Amino acid sequence: ELNGGCSYMKLIVFPGPALLLTSDNIKQRLGSAALDSIHEYRLTSWLGQQEDIHRIVLYQADSTLTPWTQRCIRQADCILIVGLGDQEPTVGELERMLENTAVRAQKQLVLLHKEDGPLPSRTVEWLNMRSWCSAHLHLHCPRRVFSKRSLPKLIEMYERVFQKPPDRHSDFSRLARVLTGNAIALVLGGGGARGCSQVGVIRALIEAGIPVDMIGGTSIGAFMSALYAEERSYNQMRIKARQWAMVMNSVFKTILDLTYPITSMFSGAAFNNSINNIFKDKQIEDLWIPYFTITTDITASAMRVHTDGSLWRYVRASMSLSGYMPPLCDPKDGHLLMDGGYINNLPADVARSMGAKVVIAIDVGSRDETDLTNYGDCLSGWWLLWKRWNPLAEKVKVLNMAEIQTRLAYVCCVRQLEMVKNSDYCEYIRPPIDRYGTLDFGKFDEICVMSKMLESKRSQLAQS
Repeated sequence: ELNGGCSYMKLIVFPGPALLLTSDNIKQRLGSAALDSIHEYRLTSWLGQQEDIHRIVLYQADSTLTPWTQRCIRQADCILIVGLGDQEPTVGELERMLENTAVRAQKQLVLLHKEDGPLPSRTVEWLNMRSWCSAHLHLHCPRRVFSKRSLPKLIEMYERVFQKPPDRHSDFSRLARVLTGNAIALVLGGGGARGCSQVGVIRALIEAGIPVDMIGGTSIGAFMSALYAEERSYNQMRIKARQWAMVMNSVFKTILDLTYPITSMFSGAAFNNSINNIFKDKQIEDLWIPYFTITTDITASAMRVHTDGSLWRYVRASMSLSGYMPPLCDPKDGHLLMDGGYINNLPADVARSMGAKVVIAIDVGSRDETDLTNYGDCLSGWWLLWKRWNPLAEKVKVLNMAEIQTRLAYVCCVRQLEMVKNSDYCEYIRPPIDRYGTLDFGKFDEICVMSKMLESKRSQLAQS
């Protein structure tokens, strides 16, 4: 049955020595009375030996609250609560006791989905009824996981499965990497239209066979990472990203959204619609891949990491460039949220803190010019205007107010970026996109193929 199928999966999802323990095989190994209280010391000692010998010991509880089930809960470092994603999120009898027991053990919700079934939905209902769960994962499962077979037939089927090499991109492999502390995170930075290159980078990673267990980003990186986390399809991601880029390149729609510039040049309505049309009412909890985005909370003067809630709203908040878009009011607490790039434009450190062993960080931020004109102790705007309008005058490089504001905003990110680039856990990649501007969305196709120039880095990543 289902439990049996998942049990035999342990042979391919856990790297290194692994052992599955059930009440039946405990009795086979130690005798029919092994679980009786009189043999408590012997059983405890034997289980300790197995945990020393094996890298992973998987305890499979009984379907009811038996002494073995209680033993599994006491022994566990991490408790997996497995459910069928298309069923009602009812809390079972065994789950009710978890809130007050095994307080030291981490508890994760694992939802199984049929390969021909609907996309994940209503995950928040599962989590709201299980406050003791610290994280959740969605697993896209082959049909065999849901098939009902006798134990001999089940063993025979999985012996055939084991003859094939394991799929590192499968959700079961991702579960194994997460549980063993080997998760790979992809972090996408902010940089406006230069972020279109991140679509091509994802294609390069797929072609190199590099799996993604966690994804997130800032500003345009928040948008692109959400596209991939939603469907895990490069083709669908590219179609939607290009569709959105063409909307951003529409002068007509841009003009219509102009407003009296007290807070910002644009009302944000058109920008909101462009993102909402892509993500609809999708919740972050319903994404296939664990996802996060970064915003700058100007109410509390702090960085915010969003791992739940309305997807389009927090993506929009992370892309709210000061002066152009008004801050987004967080529906949870009313705080004003701005572009995440003001505080952390390449949040590899956030992914690391969330459990990633390796972080692949894609930097598409602007590179500031340093050969600026030395104009002395004062500056006349009229002189600067003459220099720029007169075709015969010598050209000068002087920052305008928007450029000065942008540089000031990203000052705090410079030191953090250097720390990321020099860290031992981070693989830093910068596509060759320096010649493109922040608003060059009309050059989507051209920018997207820039990743083809990353062949050497792709080979290096694949080997590591």
